Amino acid sequence: MVVRTTAASPKKRTKSPEETRIDESAKVHTFSNLSGAIEIGARVVIAPGTSIRADEGTPFHIGDDSKIQDGAIIHGLEKSRVVGDDGREYSVWIGRGSCITHMALIHGPAYVGDRCFIGFRSTVFNARIGADCIVMMHALVQDVEIPAGKFVPSGSVITSQQQADRLPDVTEIDRAFTRHIVDIDLAPSVPVKAHSPATPAPAAAINIANETLYRNSVTPMSLNTNIRAQVRSLLSQGYKIGIEYADKRRFKTSSWLSAGFIDGGREEQVSQSLEASLRDLQGEYVRLIGVDPAAKRRILEMIIQRPEDTPGEPARTTTAVHGGHGNGNGHSDLSVQVRSLLAQGLKIATEHADKRRFKTSSWQSCAPIESNRESDVITALEDCLREHSGEYVRLLGIDAKAKKRVLETVIQRPDGSVASNGNGKTATVAEPSFKSYASGSSGGGTATLTSTLTAETITQIRSLLNQGHKIGAEHADKRRFKTSSWQSCTPIESSRESDVVAALETCLRDHQGEYVRLIGIDSQAKRRVLESIIQRP
Repeated sequence: MVVRTTAASPKKRTKSPEETRIDESAKVHTFSNLSGAIEIGARVVIAPGTSIRADEGTPFHIGDDSKIQDGAIIHGLEKSRVVGDDGREYSVWIGRGSCITHMALIHGPAYVGDRCFIGFRSTVFNARIGADCIVMMHALVQDVEIPAGKFVPSGSVITSQQQADRLPDVTEIDRAFTRHIVDIDLAPSVPVKAHSPATPAPAAAINIANETLYRNSVTPMSLNTNIRAQVRSLLSQGYKIGIEYADKRRFKTSSWLSAGFIDGGREEQVSQSLEASLRDLQGEYVRLIGVDPAAKRRILEMIIQRPEDTPGEPARTTTAVHGGHGNGNGHSDLSVQVRSLLAQGLKIATEHADKRRFKTSSWQSCAPIESNRESDVITALEDCLREHSGEYVRLLGIDAKAKKRVLETVIQRPDGSVASNGNGKTATVAEPSFKSYASGSSGGGTATLTSTLTAETITQIRSLLNQGHKIGAEHADKRRFKTSSWQSCTPIESSRESDVVAALETCLRDHQGEYVRLIGIDSQAKRRVLESIIQRP
C-alpha cells in the first residue's frame, strides 16, 4: 500500500550573506557540493563527491595549492570558531598545500595548518593541527592541539593533550609516502602531451617509481604481535632497543655479538629495522635487547629468531636455552632468569621428581651448581634436563645469607613441555616450604599453588615481591591497545603472593577478551620496573 504523505520539512539554517569565492586558477569538479561562505585559494583542486558545507558553521577557508580528494566532507558547528592565520575567526581553516584525502571528515571548529596530510577516513573535530603534520588512516583527532611536524599513526585515537604531546615527529619516509598518495591522485588532472611511439610516456615511469616507493614505504611486517607489543612498550618508556646475534656454536656458550642499537623513536621505523636485521641474519639466533639508558642496564632480552625459522614467516619468540626447555611465552627466556638471579648474588640449584614424587612434593636434588658464571649454570641446567628426561625439573634461586629459597619454578615436565605452554593453561608452581610454616600449615611439607597464570608470570610476581616492589595490573581493549591507552585494574595493596595472584586472576576474568598487563612498581623511586602482557584477546 502506498502511503501518501508530505515529507518533513528540513531544519531551517541561517544562510550566510556571503557566497562561495573561488580563485580563477582553482579546479572545482561539477560533482562536488559547495554551499555557504567558503574561500577557495589559488590552484586548489576539489575532486568529485566532496561535500563542503558552510551553511551552519561559517565561514571556511581553503588555502592555496590544497587538495580535497573524493568523498571528503567538511562541515562545522554553528557557533564554534577557530582563529585563522589572518587573525579572523573561521569555522574551518585549512592552510596552504594541505591534502584532505578520500572519505576524511573535517568538522569545525577545526584548524589544519599548512602542508598537512589527513589520511583516508580520518576524523578531525574541535582540534588544531599544526603545520607539516601527517594524520594517517582511520585516525580520530578530537579536543586537542597537535604541535607542528607530528605524526599520528593509523588507527590512533588522540583525545587528550597528553597523547598529542607524546606523538612522534614526521620523518622523510612519511613525507615521501604522502607525496606519493597526492601525486598519484593528481595525475589524471595533468594534461598529457602526445609522444613518439619510440619514446615511452612519462606516466609509465611515474607509475614504476611510485610503485617502488609504495613498496618501500609500506613494507609488510613479518614480526608477530608479541614482538611489536614489546617494541611499543620499550619505546613508550624511553628505552633504547638493540640487537644481538649468534651462530649455533656461539649460542651454546652465550657468546652473543652486537648488531648495534636501532635509531628512531617510532614503532614503524624500529620494526622495519628489526625486519631488515632478521633478513640479513637469516640462519642465526637473533635476540632483542631493551636498555634503560639512565640506569645503564638491560631490562629485556628476548630471542626473536632461530636458525630453523622460515624466511617470510612471522618471527617467533622463543627461549635462550638451545635444548628447547624454555617457557615459550615470548616475554622472557630462561637465560635472562638465570642472569637475573646471579646478578642478585643468589645461588642456583635444580631438583627433579618423577610423577609419583611430584604429587607428594618429594623433590630430589640434581648435581650441585658451584659456579656463578652464566654459561656454566646454563650447561649444568641442560645436563640436569637431559639426565632426568621424562621427569619434572625445577629451577631454584637460593639466598645463601638468609638461608632461604626465593624462587622455585618448574622448567620441564615429563612430556618434554615446560611449566606453561604460553597459552594461559594451568601452571603448577611449588612455593618454598618456609612460607607454609608462616601461613600456619601443620605439616613441614611444601605448599603447592595452582593458578591460571603462567609459570613465567608467577615467577615474575615472586621476583618483584622479593625485591620489595608493588604490583599492579592494567587492561585495554583492541582500540585502546593500539594507542597505548591502558586503564588500571583494581589496585593490589597486599604484598602476599597468594593475594596478588588472586587479584590478577580477578582482573583477567573481569576483562576477558582484552589485553591485560602486569606492572611492577618501585614505590621509592616512583617508577615502573616491569610491564609484561599476560593476556591477549
